[in-house]
Order: sequence, then C-alpha cells, then structure tokens
Amino acid sequence: MKSLLSRSSISKILSTALIAATLPIGALSAAAETSISSVDSPNSSSTVTETVYQTAPNVVVLPPGSESVLLTGPSTTISGALFDVDVALTGVTGKVTAQKFIIEFNPARVDFIDVQAVDSSTTIVGQNAELGKATVVAASISESAVNNKTLIRLKFKAKANGGVQDIKVSAELGLADTGVIQATRFGSLSLQTNQVTGDLNGNGALDIGDLAWLAPYYGITSTHASWSTVAGADFNQNGSIDLTDLGLLGKKVLYDTKQFELMEASVMDIQNAMNAGKLTAVQLVTKYLARIDTYDQKGPEIKAILNVNPKALEEAAALDKERSEKGPRGPLHGIPVIVKDNFNTIGMPTTAGCICLKTNNTSTDAFMIKKLKNAGAIILAKSNLHEFAFGTTTLSSLGGQTKNPYDLTTNPGGSSGGTGAALAANFGTIGLGTDTGGSIRIPSSRNALVGIRPTIGLTSREGIIPLAHSQDVGGPMARSVADAAIALDVVSGYDPKDLVTALSTGNIPKSYTDYLDKDGLKGARIGVIRSLSTGNDAAFNAAVDKMKQLGATVIDVTIPNQSKILGYASLSGTEFKFDLNDYLATLGANAPYKTLTEIIASNDILQSQKSSMIQRDNVTTLETLNYYKDLWERTKLTQQSLTQVLGENSLDAVLYATTSGNANRLSAYSGFPAISFPAGYNNQVPFGIELLGREYDEGTLIKLAYSFEQATHLRTMPASTPALTTEEESKLVLTP
Repeated sequence: MKSLLSRSSISKILSTALIAATLPIGALSAAAETSISSVDSPNSSSTVTETVYQTAPNVVVLPPGSESVLLTGPSTTISGALFDVDVALTGVTGKVTAQKFIIEFNPARVDFIDVQAVDSSTTIVGQNAELGKATVVAASISESAVNNKTLIRLKFKAKANGGVQDIKVSAELGLADTGVIQATRFGSLSLQTNQVTGDLNGNGALDIGDLAWLAPYYGITSTHASWSTVAGADFNQNGSIDLTDLGLLGKKVLYDTKQFELMEASVMDIQNAMNAGKLTAVQLVTKYLARIDTYDQKGPEIKAILNVNPKALEEAAALDKERSEKGPRGPLHGIPVIVKDNFNTIGMPTTAGCICLKTNNTSTDAFMIKKLKNAGAIILAKSNLHEFAFGTTTLSSLGGQTKNPYDLTTNPGGSSGGTGAALAANFGTIGLGTDTGGSIRIPSSRNALVGIRPTIGLTSREGIIPLAHSQDVGGPMARSVADAAIALDVVSGYDPKDLVTALSTGNIPKSYTDYLDKDGLKGARIGVIRSLSTGNDAAFNAAVDKMKQLGATVIDVTIPNQSKILGYASLSGTEFKFDLNDYLATLGANAPYKTLTEIIASNDILQSQKSSMIQRDNVTTLETLNYYKDLWERTKLTQQSLTQVLGENSLDAVLYATTSGNANRLSAYSGFPAISFPAGYNNQVPFGIELLGREYDEGTLIKLAYSFEQATHLRTMPASTPALTTEEESKLVLTP
C-alpha cells in the first residue's frame, strides 16, 4: 500500500505564484502560462501559501517539502528491501520542459540506488548521487510536463525500516521559451556569447532554464529557421540539437553554477566540481601548493609541512586522465591528503620529525598509505609532528615549532599537530594522524577539526614509526564528520602484516557514511563525565544542552576505578626502544640507523627531549612482571569499567572534554574508539569535545557527532591564512 505523503500534512497546497512581478517584461508571457494552483486536500479546509521564487528569467524554484512536488511511495519497508518513490508535479500548469530535482534523504535510513524516467516524453539527461543527496536533471523533449503525471521514479534501499518519509524533494522548473522571450533575449545578448556558453536564457549562468529553452528544439538542424537561437548549445558541433547536446547541457546544469571555492571545500564539494568539469586534480593540487608556499614557511610561518610530494602534480594529471577515460575510483579520487610524517611513503622521506631520519626514504608504503593511493588519493605533503610523537606541542628538530593558525602565539596540540594545523589552514582536504595517548584528538580539538581514534585493530599499524604498539593507532582527521567518515571507509581493514586487524573482520560496516544522520542524537543516551570536562565550562555545558535539545538523554556518570585507570603511566616509556628498533630493522640496509642507541649517539635529535630518549633507551627488557602486569591489568580494568558504565546506563557513548586532564587515556588504554569534534572556542583557540563508545562502534560515534555538527556548524576558518586571490595563486607556476 502506497501513501500519498505530500497531501497528508497540509490541507490546501498553494495560491497562485506571484512570479510575474519578478520577471523582465519580455518574460511575462511565459510567466502567465505557468502557475501553481490550489489543490484540495481531503484532510482539512485551511489554506497556506507556499514560497515560490525566481532565480532566472524562466526558472521557478519549489523548496524542499513543497506540496507541488508530489511523492508517492511506501511509508515503511523492512530493512534491506528495495522500494520506489514516484515524483510528479501537482498544481502546476504551463510549459515546463525541463526539471532539476534535488533529492535529500537520510543516509542512515535509506540508500539512493537509481532513477528512471516514467513519462514517455521525459528523458534523464543527468544525475549525481552524494552523501544524503541526489540530483536529477530531466528534459521533456516531445511535450511539456503533465500535471499530476509521474515524471521520474526513484529507487531506494531501506535501512532500519526507512521509507518515503525519510525523503524530501525540491525542484527547479524550466519554462519553455516563447517567441516574445526569444526576441527580447536575442536582442540583448550577442550570438557569440550564446555560442560560447550555451546560456540561452541570458542570465549569465547555465541552469535548468537553458535546458528548458533547448528541449523544444530537440531534433532541429542548422537549416532550421530558429537555429541561430540555439546554436550556442550545439556542444558537439555537429549541426543539430541531439541527445548528446541535451546530455552535455544537463551535466552542466546538474551542478551548482557558482565557481568552486577552495576554502573549507569538502570531499564531495571537490568531487562535484570535478564531475562538472569546473576543476581538475592538477588545478586543485596547484591551489593547495600555492597556499602552502604562501603561509607555511612565509607570512604567518605555520611550519606545518616538512616535505611536499615532488610528483603531486604528475600524479594529479594521471588521475585526471583516468577520470576522463574510466571515471573516478571513488570519493577520494584526486583528493590531496596531508600525512603525519611517521607513515612510510614511497618517494618522500619518513622522518618522525627528527633530523636523524631526514634521509629515510622507504621502498614501501605503509598499509594505510597504500589504501589511500589505491582509492585515488594524492599524498600531497608530509606534516610536522612532535618528534617521535613524544609530546603534545608539535616541536621537532627537523621542522621546528608548528604554530596554531588560530593563535600564532600558541601551539596546535600534538603529536599530530602538523596535520591539524595544515587542515585548519586549508593546505589539504583530509589528513592522517596517529594516536598513542591523544595525538589525533588533541590537535583536532585545538584546530576545530574532527579526529577519529579508531578501535585498535580497525586500522593497520604496519609501516608507521611506532611509539608504543600496545596503544598506537592511525586514523583520519578532517574539517567535517562526513569527510572523516569517507576517509575511515578507505583506510580501515585487515592487513596480514598487522594481525590485530584480523579482529576487525565482520566488524566493519558497508560504509561509515551510512551513519551520517542529522537526527542521530534523537533518542540517544549519552553519559557525561563531569570530572573530565573542565577547561571551558561554558562551551561544554552549551554542547550538553544542545544535545538535549536535539533529543538526546544526557546523564552524569562516573567511571568506576577512574582515578586508578588514569593513574597508570603510558607504556610508551617502556615499549618505545623495542618498537623503534623493530621498525628500523624493517628498513634493511637502507636504514640510516639500526638502533635508538645509535640515534642518540648521533645527537641529531631534539635536544630538549634527549634525556627522555636516554631514559627509554636504558630499558633493558620487556620481559618483566611489572610490564606484563601493567599491560594486562590496565587494559582489562579500563575495558571492564567502561563496559560497565555503558551497559548499566544503556549508553551509546560517554562524553567529556577532549583536552581535559588525562581524559584521552580512556580510549588509549581500553582500545575503544573515540571521536573529537568542535564545540566552541576558548580565547580564540578552538575547543573540542570527545565521545567514546564500544569497540568497533565507530558508526555510532560518527552518527552522534554528525548530528551535533549539523545543528551547530561551529567550525570557522582561522584569520591568519585567508583565501588567496587568483593573482596570488598564479604566482606559483607549476607544471605536471
């Protein structure tokens, strides 16, 4: 049984749209032919007026949830079932010859699968699907759209009993031209402009109105009397208006007409721009390199970057060619990544920030780097870190002190502070960090980023210069939860060279992007650890209140044995020597040094932590009762205590301030996942909060953080690294 969703909530749909007053005089005839008429609802007698507005001379926009866009489909389906949603226009009269439908859906409840034309006169000329959104462009090539007649059919796959109520559709309707409009428009625009741009309705952009003007001329050739009117849309230059022309114009209309903006660009922003032909990977890499050149060692001197990939432009050009010939590999195709410089990366030294390893050019990629490259990502640069990941200020002998772009007088946190500062300053799209105690989450907090410390075993540690294998894990850092989820999809998974990743088998969802639910906090249960939430009480309390407003049940909790757990020392002081020596052994004959002892003897190290390195080098063996006792008891106690508070209170996660005391040790000592995300600012430096959940339950943490992020949008750009002008970008002349 199908339910008629769009007539169930409001009794009368629309009054006549008052659009004529917004149009030029020459367009009045078309405006008069198209209106939004009132339609009676069987449920009520009240009347409402819908906002209908004009963006171009012959384009009418119907907002999301408009009752003029009629959706018909099942209200509920079983999880995993395929279902159809039919889309029609209702209350619309006139010559609508092109439509752009923007379909918004809850990706945590339904998956968009495909679209097909239902009406025989309708042709799909473009479609694009992204996270929670699909866009469809259609043309009516033999007649105008018929009122109340299904035009397109959307196919979805249900999750968690999802249905048509999880879907909203807005529409841009293109009105067919008339002789009056043609005469007016043709007199005001040059034929040359039309030929170059395909801008047939004369508004300076390619939009659904242009497709609407073109559709009635489908099939005409250059001998037709009206050829000069549409010649600018003969994209394939074959002297006729054919399906190729409609398709090419449809593709251009599919994407926003605005120019690509680099600042804060997300993965999907970039993919859409590339698919629209507005951007190439070469152009994108060049833009980021210009920013690095302008701001990293010059200007504010952020000092986030240790090395730039010398083949970045060459790799970008190859990926552009591949896209044009085969299409993109996935969402990270052509995406520049900033990588903490403790991941082995072919073609670039892997230094851990130490002068002693400045010539460490490995012959293999770390497993996570390999996965990124296989997904089409470009390793753009290696970032500074606190030397050997020892501390939280990001100071190294090779890179010096990295600055926080939000406050140049302070540090960006650490040890993954180079990645954090680089992403905050828009030097790349996404990044990789490593976390032994809090080294992903602390710089994420201090740079208004999202950082995920995965469950130990979800991502491989192979090829990463270690600090303490019992606590080390690599994970994504990004400017948004969605980008972090996309990156986590790519870098997670089983690696036979790191057997702990075998535990991830069966525990990785189809996609972490399936958890990007704006309503994710509704019905959630979150436990607040007040004793670990100091440092910015106002921002923290505001975040808790916001979660309550969004439907979460929030209760104060205490972690059993909390003081004892946080009193344990990090095992990096014990394990470092042995783990580092094992790593150096993997380098074979090319290793700059064979042991930590040799590195200390070289004196090519950060002098302020030399005594700490000597102390760690003096550990003679791991085969001690105290070591095994600490490792076993600490891990067991932390896991059991967290499991107890989560279970007894039926919690989805516990919440605390990211940088409060030793709070970050809860995730490190248990191996459970945690996510840090922006919650405000403290004296202009960003402030983050952290959610911790059960092992391999990263999806739930992503859902909760995404819901908060979408309701608050607290991240702002740092003032020290503003957007570059086109002229400033062009000063860096590079070729692949």
